[in-house]
Amino acid sequence: MKQSDGIIIAAVGGLYTVRCDDEEIIRCPARGVFRHQGITPLVGDRVTVEYDPEKLAERRKDEKKGEAVTRGSAADGYIAKVHPRRSELIRPPVANIDLLYITAAAAKPDPQTIVIDKMTCVAEHSGIEPVIIVTKLDLAPERAEELVKIYKLAGYRAFAVSVTSGTGDLEALREFVKTEGAGKISAFAGVSGAGKSTILGYIYPHYKPEVGEVSRKLGRGRHTTRTVTLYETEGGGYIADTPGFSLLDFTNFDFIELDDLVHAFREFQPYLGMCRYRDCSHTKEEGCAILAALEEGKIARSRHDSYLALRAELKSKNPWK
Repeated sequence: MKQSDGIIIAAVGGLYTVRCDDEEIIRCPARGVFRHQGITPLVGDRVTVEYDPEKLAERRKDEKKGEAVTRGSAADGYIAKVHPRRSELIRPPVANIDLLYITAAAAKPDPQTIVIDKMTCVAEHSGIEPVIIVTKLDLAPERAEELVKIYKLAGYRAFAVSVTSGTGDLEALREFVKTEGAGKISAFAGVSGAGKSTILGYIYPHYKPEVGEVSRKLGRGRHTTRTVTLYETEGGGYIADTPGFSLLDFTNFDFIELDDLVHAFREFQPYLGMCRYRDCSHTKEEGCAILAALEEGKIARSRHDSYLALRAELKSKNPWK
């Protein structure tokens, strides 16, 4: 048996596809002992696989002949180890996302800052760097610039673009993706109609997430599942593609504890511990440093409004807190 490290790029029916560092593609299940240890490999995980090179060579001969690949014959070995994760999302289930590009239209549909802020909170809580892309700049330029200003003030990279008219920060965005996304796993999120597919097509012209190679061989269309698939990009990075990234997990937002919510707003961080009261909720207390920063224009009003709304949502789900 040969041992090799790599990354899980797809998972279908308990069978994982691993792209090894030596460019070998291995399809295999995980060790049975993982189940007893409470370990579930995820797409995006760095793993160590053990496989039989002779069996792999035989399977490839069968594939060249056009013979169908069954679950049993597709297994080249097994995942022997799952390496520590940098980040993890619950729904969709994916590990080690580095960058989350949150897309929101300036108009059609009208942008809702609470939706954007829920996604930034999920990303922050999960150790993922959010990047804001405001699309359809040509339809509402003032609103687009207003949104960019809000999120730059919060400490995020933000871009206003229009692929249709070729205006805005298109080149700056492409350069950012090329440099900051090199060697990293990126994902794009946004409500329906925000222009996520258009942006993806502009940044990655060769990105075509129809039905992945692995899913074709297994006889099922990838978009009939909720699974995540990683697509390799230039520069050695990956895009994580899944229907679940349209809204992430903020329909079940209660996985963030109430006390952790304030830490998911990065612009609040310089003021934590500076309030008059140790148990300050940063909602209405006298002597609150965050409220003072809000009045001074150092924190955007919409961001604090989102904090209040999300705090109320979490309290309603956890009334004992």
